[in-house]
Amino acid sequence: MLASPLRAETCRLALALAMDISTSVDATEDALQRQGLAAALVSPEVTEAFFSSPMPVALAVYEWSGRTTQRVILNWTMINTEADLLLAASTVQQSVRSDSGSATAMGYALAFGATLMQQAPRCLFQTIDLSGDGSNNDGYGPDSAYRHFPFENTVVNGLVINAADFEGELYLIPFFKNIVLHGPGAFLEIAQGFEDFERAMRRKLERELKGLQIGALGDAGQK
Repeated sequence: MLASPLRAETCRLALALAMDISTSVDATEDALQRQGLAAALVSPEVTEAFFSSPMPVALAVYEWSGRTTQRVILNWTMINTEADLLLAASTVQQSVRSDSGSATAMGYALAFGATLMQQAPRCLFQTIDLSGDGSNNDGYGPDSAYRHFPFENTVVNGLVINAADFEGELYLIPFFKNIVLHGPGAFLEIAQGFEDFERAMRRKLERELKGLQIGALGDAGQK
């Protein structure tokens, strides 16, 4: 069977963005995430970062909460032009939440991301971004996901939505740093509440997209 044109292409990064829609995220906060991500994608600094290399980026977005609540919002899309990026942002902006009453099954969210990554175009690097305002409270955790699913070539970065300062400072931020982050160079961004989500997402995307230096791309391409 012939490979699809998407899979035949080569890109520098396959980037999957995972948004938390668990029960702790109300309708207003969910809207701040979707609108914030859409705005971050088309911000000048992130747009510049997407096109800072002649090699394109493949982008996917999915939402997650309970064990059986993961849904693709934007399937793998090769970002070759600004029009591609605008369409991707519009798809996120117009998306509708699929569930509002599920727990926080972080291990399942990561497992879903690993499976989604297996369907990605062939890229030099693979990154999953997990955003969330709470730690795992349903099913197996991130450590089990990393043991039992294909994460050997995938970096997992995190974005903590520190909506409750007490929980964030004492538990959530260390949980992300010690349990969620995975792979070489993995890092954490912190949003001080959902109102700060757009800024934190802009900063994270710019860092990820510009972090792949020309030398690293050349070395990876020779392997």
